[in-house]
Amino acid sequence: MPTPDEVHQEGSGIRILGTGSYVPDRVLSNFDLEKILDTTNEWIHQRTGILERRVAAEDQASSDLAHHAGLHALDAAGIDKNELDLVVFATITPDMCCPAAANFLQAKLDIPLALTFDVTAACSGFIFALNVAQQYLKSGAAKTVLVVASEVMTRTVDWTDRGSCILWGDGAAAVVLRRDPGGTQLLSTHVHTDGAGGMNLLLPGGGSLTTPIGHRSVDEKRHFLRLIAANTTVRVAVKHFADSCYEALEANSVSIDDIDWVIPHQANLRMLQSLAKRIELPIEKMVLTIEKYGNISSASLAIALDEAVRDGRIRKDDLVLLTAFGGGLTWGSALIRW
Repeated sequence: MPTPDEVHQEGSGIRILGTGSYVPDRVLSNFDLEKILDTTNEWIHQRTGILERRVAAEDQASSDLAHHAGLHALDAAGIDKNELDLVVFATITPDMCCPAAANFLQAKLDIPLALTFDVTAACSGFIFALNVAQQYLKSGAAKTVLVVASEVMTRTVDWTDRGSCILWGDGAAAVVLRRDPGGTQLLSTHVHTDGAGGMNLLLPGGGSLTTPIGHRSVDEKRHFLRLIAANTTVRVAVKHFADSCYEALEANSVSIDDIDWVIPHQANLRMLQSLAKRIELPIEKMVLTIEKYGNISSASLAIALDEAVRDGRIRKDDLVLLTAFGGGLTWGSALIRW
């Protein structure tokens, strides 16, 4: 951990040193789903914008996907893994309930001196993890942080529920952060929750509410992800997506016209089109990956960020606005000067 003198010498800026992502090899297309569901490629694509998604191999857990993404981020950052003193892992699909997925990742990276823990905020998890890392870096409690979001959502879905199972995919992404006044800057993060409104998207089985875990909870499909009142959720989501964008803009005294790229959580193409209209943003300035990956919960936004960095869309001095909404309810935003 850095000393107070080291923190003072490095300044107050938080720099993004590198990004990385990983998606599994297996592709599950809408045409594949036609074979097992009463649905069509056209029906899925028109309603969601999704053409295909990735599926983790049987021996891959969230920490395995995160391991690949983390190594890519470290390579892009050009630092040794032993420089990490904190790992914040966003997920709703950890390897198991205990220990944390971050602990499994710590062992795979072989960084025993780093502090590691999970953050659970559904589809907003990556921004929540950025917010946590920001606080550690600002306080001087950490000097170099790996923020990772990883999900194996396909293990949570009921493959007979065509309204929900078509949405989800698997993947991971990571960023390396350091307190440093130079280079790409994380300017601000903003996070919110509304527990009273959190029953529209839930995974009810496996927790202390379900006791004992057994045949009854399995037969009642309590271990599958449930999407309830989808139309209401969309309206609420678009509002919170937009509100979080405005919050980040106001906090940094910029307008939507100053933004070069908006990277939203990849929930549903129609939802994102509504968001673009609401904040008066040309849809061409939105980074979209939903067509090829579907919804990967906390990892969606982070994967889109890494891809836009690596393909050159995001350039030096670009202003990049991240925004997310998720079950819980959770929502948030972050502004980055690249």
